[in-house]
Amino acid sequence: MDLGLKDRVYVVTGATRGLGNAAARELVADGAKVVVTGRDEAGVAEAASALGPDAVGVAADNADPRAAGRLIATARERFGRFDGVLISVGGPPPGFVADTTDEQWQAAFESVFLGAVRLARAAAAELADGGVIGFVLSGSVHEPIPGLTISNGLRPGLAGLAKSLADELGPRGIRVVGLLPGRVDTDRVRELDGLSADPEATRAAAESRIPLRRYGAPEEFGRVSAFLLSPAASYITGVMLPVDGGVRHGF
Repeated sequence: MDLGLKDRVYVVTGATRGLGNAAARELVADGAKVVVTGRDEAGVAEAASALGPDAVGVAADNADPRAAGRLIATARERFGRFDGVLISVGGPPPGFVADTTDEQWQAAFESVFLGAVRLARAAAAELADGGVIGFVLSGSVHEPIPGLTISNGLRPGLAGLAKSLADELGPRGIRVVGLLPGRVDTDRVRELDGLSADPEATRAAAESRIPLRRYGAPEEFGRVSAFLLSPAASYITGVMLPVDGGVRHGF
């Protein structure tokens, strides 16, 4: 199926590795052009180079109030248009309620939550009919994940923001979607598994709770992202789509 992505231009944040990078790879593979971002300049340059001439990298921190404007301006200057944004932010540090400090909450709020709000607000002001705003969230939108207290506190709020935006922007033909990844085999998930005394046993136990009995591959998440951002999904908005191998049992 032709997703209609040829020559469309997207900003993908947190795209130097993990889920953001997987999404950027699949967008480019289907003909789109991307502006990829991350906080580390060398990592951004490497990721953009690996994606080829249809990608440009910009070192940016989502917590920076100027980042959103810079990224959208880069899309227009480099590729001549701006069709959407996928807001992916690295997860905040793990920990339980008693272990997390005010400083950790504040830093995560600035980067994970307020940074996403700014990006979405800036994109909404710039997008035309057919544009799309995507959020990479987490299964914690529906059910808290033990040991990820800060993420559990922030991700559901972003899902609420996405639903509100879908209602507000729908009359202008702008879609808003959320992706809820489960156990996808990224550095982040391996890091979390590694916090246990026996990472292999932790992974085996997690896989046993997944109906497909395995972790997802990053490219599987990336392909779903590319579809939801594409014109092929033009009548889908306001959804929170689990990409989790069947872990979410609710309707």
